[in-house]
Amino acid sequence: MPVTPTLESRLAVRGRPARAHIMLQRWERLLFLHWRWDAAEIQRTLPPGLFVDTFQGDAWLAIVPFFMRGIRPRFCPPAPSISNFLELNVRTYVHDEQGRPGVWFYSLDCNQPLAVWTARTFFHLPYQHARMQAAVNDNEIEYNCHRRGEPASSRFRYQIARETHLAESGSLGFFLAERYLLFSKSPRGIRCGQVNHVPYPLAEAKLDAWDVKPLLQAGFTDPSRPPDHIIGSPGVDVRVYPLTA
Repeated sequence: MPVTPTLESRLAVRGRPARAHIMLQRWERLLFLHWRWDAAEIQRTLPPGLFVDTFQGDAWLAIVPFFMRGIRPRFCPPAPSISNFLELNVRTYVHDEQGRPGVWFYSLDCNQPLAVWTARTFFHLPYQHARMQAAVNDNEIEYNCHRRGEPASSRFRYQIARETHLAESGSLGFFLAERYLLFSKSPRGIRCGQVNHVPYPLAEAKLDAWDVKPLLQAGFTDPSRPPDHIIGSPGVDVRVYPLTA
């Protein structure tokens, strides 16, 4: 039987690994849009070896648009032409047989071809080529994503409050935001990747426009309601580590 994550195991993955990181990144202006979802339905979409992670019996499905900045290998300086781009992912929350809690990505749209190739090749993640644009006017963000081959784009308009807070341990916000592991499916089976950053400074987010197309593209039905949980973050600096078993 798989081990169920505990609060202690969720806190433990915050720690900085002893091994060397391979990349540096900064994630900025993140918007987390979450819908409660049937746990059995989520489980049916997962590969063997991964199990849906729930909070008080509910699974969660998310759309997360944000800005990637300063992406580079560990020993290289950032190159503005390739280090700064946009990303929008569709995700859920899982754990493995050992009880390690993490993220499972259904898709990651990106407007930087080199990043798409790198993530597909070395991290076995389902990155998708997309035309993406984002404009920041004072504190309002207009964000558009048009995946290659799709007939229409997805549009989001949101504001992230300037006042921030940390998620309380054991809360829903903690369950959704405090994720430091990702899982991917490789030819050798399920692989685990780790990121390290300070806990997200979280902020209230005002949502003026949103779209469920990314959920539909991932094979889910239209939830026919606004997100059940909305939160934002101004961002964090991130260390990325190589995949392990």
